[in-house]
Amino acid sequence: MTTTPSACPRLWCPEGACRNSRLDTLLIPDAQWLWEQIADRADKRGDPHLASGSTVITAPDAAVRRAAVRGLTGSRVLAPGERRRISLDELALRLRRHGAHLTPGAVAAHAVGRSLGRTAGDKARQAARIAGLRKLRARLAAALPAAAPVRPADEGWGELHRTGRVARILQHPTPEQLLTAAAEVLRLLPRHGRIDRRVLAHRAVGDPHALDAGTELAGLVLAEAATASITRTGIPPRQAWNRLGIDLDSLGGGLLSLGVHPDGWSVPARHPLVLPPFTLAATTWPSPTGQGDVWVFVTENPSVVAAALALPTGIPVRMLCTVGTPSAAELHALTCIATSGWRIAVRADFDSAGIQHVRAVLDAVPGAQPWRMNAESYTRSLHPDPLYGTELDLARLPDTEWDPTLQAAMHACGRPAYEEALLDQLVEDLRHGHPPL
Repeated sequence: MTTTPSACPRLWCPEGACRNSRLDTLLIPDAQWLWEQIADRADKRGDPHLASGSTVITAPDAAVRRAAVRGLTGSRVLAPGERRRISLDELALRLRRHGAHLTPGAVAAHAVGRSLGRTAGDKARQAARIAGLRKLRARLAAALPAAAPVRPADEGWGELHRTGRVARILQHPTPEQLLTAAAEVLRLLPRHGRIDRRVLAHRAVGDPHALDAGTELAGLVLAEAATASITRTGIPPRQAWNRLGIDLDSLGGGLLSLGVHPDGWSVPARHPLVLPPFTLAATTWPSPTGQGDVWVFVTENPSVVAAALALPTGIPVRMLCTVGTPSAAELHALTCIATSGWRIAVRADFDSAGIQHVRAVLDAVPGAQPWRMNAESYTRSLHPDPLYGTELDLARLPDTEWDPTLQAAMHACGRPAYEEALLDQLVEDLRHGHPPL
């Protein structure tokens, strides 16, 4: 089947430039400022493609927003307030990696939720449409109960616009229905206690999956909570829902365990199992029976647990795997284990998320120590080919207070490294029962 030139579902981008493209990797909130400036330029020039010539952009103050467009505007991160002239021809070539027909104007059109190069009349109608949605949001907010945990304020509309949420609302097939549904979710948020997310979604709109990850309704509800300062932009969705009193799933996720079990359990040696959030919240942990420090090793990736299964059954292995960033329930469980007398050794991948993962455990768990999370281990973990893999998101790389040279090495190299590169050393640590001294 052939694709016609008018294949854009919204008729926003010229000649269906968005077809077969990956716009989601470009239309992130922190990059919205770039596309808004390009959209403004396209309107002034009357060119919906904006694929040739040049334009001047002005960088925002926030470092994360400036870093979000590195690679699109050049290899160097812009300075706060810096004005830079960029080549639209070069930007169009970079966008072709995301879609064979993409142009700067096409991406900008999807970012702002309208076609570009409009006439004055078209712009006026678009402005009236946005104003109407803003008034509807205000009416819905005013109708919420006085004790509602989240009450959207009119000044929050500007924040929704800045982060690209207004453009997402405009892209929705029925924006008014989306706003109404979000208001109903906010009305049903628990003032006390907690509720399952699927139950909340079903009560609000009759669909238990309406608030699943990636849905527009979930995104809007969390955005409203952030503008109301109940949560904040950029935190993991699970953490944001938790602050609203919403449980995502008490039986899914949790900690992958090998040799670490709640008090009173009897589990065969080398039998991995998952301890879900429901179990973690209601369990007690046994104290160590041996003399001196007895360690529990915490890792990010199941591959490390799988490698540990090859150790002889006579060697006591005690491992917990978060399978990604640890949740509040998992951090609480680790804290309880440490309070019971165990020492916690934690590690993760050498990337922005992994460093944040380790920091979260070190901050929350008494006496926790990093496990091979230093500059030497990072260097050893790097792939030998310097051109292999992706780039580190240096703007999001947290501090490494336990070893400042680690952050310096990661900045100097600019590449992530992964736990799988250290499997032999990690398994030896498990064999000995303690991290390197």
